[in-house]
Amino acid sequence: MRKTHPLITSENKLKLAIFGLNVSSGCSMTDVPGTLQVTWEESKEIALMAERIGIEAVIPVARWKGMGGKINFNHRNFEPLTWAAGLAAATSTIGIFATVHVPTVHPVRIAKEIATVDHISKGRFGLNIVAGWNTRELAMFGLNQRDHSGRYDCADEWISLCKKIWTQSDEFDFDGKYFQATGVYSEPKPYQTPFPLLMSAGNSSRGQRYAAEHTDINFVVAPDSYAAGTIAKEVKLLAKSDFNKHISVYGQAYIVCRETETEAKEYLDYYVNERGDQDGVENLLDILIPNSKSALDTGWRAMADNMIAGYGAIPLVGTPEQVVDGMRAFSDNGIDGITLSWVDYKAGLSQFESDILPLMREAGLRQ
Repeated sequence: MRKTHPLITSENKLKLAIFGLNVSSGCSMTDVPGTLQVTWEESKEIALMAERIGIEAVIPVARWKGMGGKINFNHRNFEPLTWAAGLAAATSTIGIFATVHVPTVHPVRIAKEIATVDHISKGRFGLNIVAGWNTRELAMFGLNQRDHSGRYDCADEWISLCKKIWTQSDEFDFDGKYFQATGVYSEPKPYQTPFPLLMSAGNSSRGQRYAAEHTDINFVVAPDSYAAGTIAKEVKLLAKSDFNKHISVYGQAYIVCRETETEAKEYLDYYVNERGDQDGVENLLDILIPNSKSALDTGWRAMADNMIAGYGAIPLVGTPEQVVDGMRAFSDNGIDGITLSWVDYKAGLSQFESDILPLMREAGLRQ
């Protein structure tokens, strides 16, 4: 049976996924009303709403503790794999992802868990692989952060062992640098063949190479759709030339949509500058970039504001027409799909269905 994940089978020109549904405040570092509270009923309601209007997937964040500050951003969170299993059982057509930090789980265990969720979903499961970035969270597992190259060396071995578990019927031994296993055996194999849909986020040359070799989707973070498209061209060429395969590339966006551009910008300013978590965003940026204020200098404020607004995603701010113009720019620059977030996911999805989706159909982005 071939891969059956909706991001593979969808015929929409621009695929869509909801991002950050499993963590408190979602992707917006603000204390305005309406942000995600993280209850099971909330997760299920939003996933079913997204499924009903034809969005292809939901993608969670892997978080273990918050960022401090006044809202302690993402401090309340559902573990992605068990969350995905629950949603797989509660839904029927939407793709369900889990996000996993490589150092925190052995391949023998994760391979079995992934195969299980893939069967629950009947082939709608996908895995978002993170080599590891948050030293404070890894410390909770008694782990030290590896350097950039070491993270990907470990992730190479990790996914290679997972793939062998998913595809080899006979018992085998594995003796790697990072993982050892004796008499490995695992049944059933995943529902999808040869294994579930795989995604990773890689902007660096090593990250792009990892995505090109091992995954179906490279998830990129960029300041605008043109820059995202440049990365997309690079990684697609790499996948074709070095591994003789096709890879899709997805970008990241947040939506602030109102009847007028002025109203949209005023709300963005309100939730970022008046109600944004300034201490929390400094903590977050210091995890990503040590001593971020001095390292980024005059660029710090703009990056901080964008983190508060939508976790570093590309803004789609304005009228429904302007939002769709922004989506068209993603597609025109060679991006196959985008992840979406809002301050208020329920209200955002409702508005998306009534005001934005019809315009996307007119633009040829959705069927």
